Amino acid sequence: MKGTNLLEEPVHTLFSRYLAPSISATLVTSVYILADTVMIGQGVGAIGIGALNLMLPLFNLFFGTGILFGVGGGVLLSVAKGKGKEQEAREYFTIALFLALLFSLIYMAGFLLFFEPITRLLGSNDGMREYVNSYGKVICIGAPAFLLSSFFQAFVRNDRAPKTAMIAVIAGGVSNVIIDYIFIFPMGMGMAGAAIASVIGSLITLTILGTHFLSPYNTLKTTKSFSLKKARHIVINGSSSFLIEMANGVVVFLFNRQLLRYVGDLGVVVYGIISNSALVVNSICNGIGQAVQPILAVNFGAGKKERVEETKSLGVIAAGIAGAILMAVGLVFPEFITEAFVSPAEEILPMSVPAIRMYFLSFSAMGLNILLGTYFQSVMEPARALTICLLRGLVLSGGLVFLLPVFLGVNGIWGTMVVAEFLTLAVCCIFLKK
Repeated sequence: MKGTNLLEEPVHTLFSRYLAPSISATLVTSVYILADTVMIGQGVGAIGIGALNLMLPLFNLFFGTGILFGVGGGVLLSVAKGKGKEQEAREYFTIALFLALLFSLIYMAGFLLFFEPITRLLGSNDGMREYVNSYGKVICIGAPAFLLSSFFQAFVRNDRAPKTAMIAVIAGGVSNVIIDYIFIFPMGMGMAGAAIASVIGSLITLTILGTHFLSPYNTLKTTKSFSLKKARHIVINGSSSFLIEMANGVVVFLFNRQLLRYVGDLGVVVYGIISNSALVVNSICNGIGQAVQPILAVNFGAGKKERVEETKSLGVIAAGIAGAILMAVGLVFPEFITEAFVSPAEEILPMSVPAIRMYFLSFSAMGLNILLGTYFQSVMEPARALTICLLRGLVLSGGLVFLLPVFLGVNGIWGTMVVAEFLTLAVCCIFLKK
C-alpha cells in the first residue's frame, strides 16, 4: 500500500485499511468453488455437488501450498524489513518463489498420472465417477494457476499493496461466476465447464497480481542466492497457514468417508452444502487474520510490543463478531441455505436443516481460532500456531468424526466440528495466559 507506515500510523487506522481488502481477497477466493457448487447444483443436479465435494481436498492442497510458501515467506520478508534487512527480505522471496514453482509442476504431473487411484481414495464410486473425472482432470491441469495465485496474493499484500491483491481476486472471482454460467447453462458443458471457468478465473487473478511487479512501489526482487536453512524457515513458519487451509480438506475427506458409510451419497450432498458454506466462513475469518498479519509481523520485528497487543485485540474483536453473526445465519435460515445450492428433494431438507444448525454452532469459535493461529505465527511462535491448526484440523476433528457417531449416529458427524473448535479455543486461551 503506497505510503503506508506500519510502524508509525495508528493501529486502528492500519487495521481498518487492511481489513476490507484482506477479507475481499480471501472471500472471493472461495467463490472459485462456491460458484461451481451453486451452478452445478442448479445446472447438473445434486449428484454433481456430491462429486464436487469429493474433489474439494485437491483445491485445499493447491491453495494451501501457495499459502504455505506465500505466507511463510511473506511473514519472514516483513520481519526482515522491520529490522531493516532488505537483502534478507529478497532472499526469502526468491526461495519461496522457487518452491512455489517447483510444487506447481509436481502437483500437475503427479495428480494427472495417478488420477484414478487418488479419486478412489477420495471416495469416488460408480455413481459419481463420470462427474468426478470431468471436473477433476481439468482442476489438476490448473493446479499451477491455483497455487501461484494464492502465493502471490500473500506476497503482494506483504509488499504493502493489499488493494492490488483485492482487485485481482475480485476480478478473477467475478469472471469465474460469469464464465461458469455461460459454460454450464447456454453451452451445456456441465462439470468440465465449471472446472474450466475456475481455472480461467484463477489465471485472471494471477495476471492482475503480476502487474504489481511493474509498479514503482514494488520491492519484491529476486536474488541468485539459495539457502536451505531459509527454505526450512519458510516451511516452518508457513506450516500453520498451510494447515489452516488443509484442515478443511482433511475434514471434508473424513466427513465424506463417514457419511458414505452411515447415510450414503445423500449425506455427501448435504455435506457439500455445509462445507461450501463453511468455506465462506473460513475465508472471512482468514481474511481478518491476514489483515492483522503484516501489521503484527513488522511491529514485532521492530520490537513494538504495545502495537502488537493492540493489533491482536482488534483482530480478536472482529473475529468474535464475525463468527457470532455467521453462526446466527445458519441457525435462522437453514432452509434458505439449502435451497441456494439445490432444488431440494423431499429427503434432503429433513437431513440438511438440523445438520446446518448443528454444524454452524462451530463458527463462533472458528473465527477466534484462526485469528489466534495467525497471531502466534506473526510473532514467531510457529509451534503454538501449528498446535492450534493440528488440534482443530487433524487431531480433534479427525478423532471425533469417528468417535462421536458411535454414540450419536449421523448427528455425531454434524457435531464433530462444534466440539473440536471449542476444545481448540480452550487451548488458545491457555497459550495466551502463558
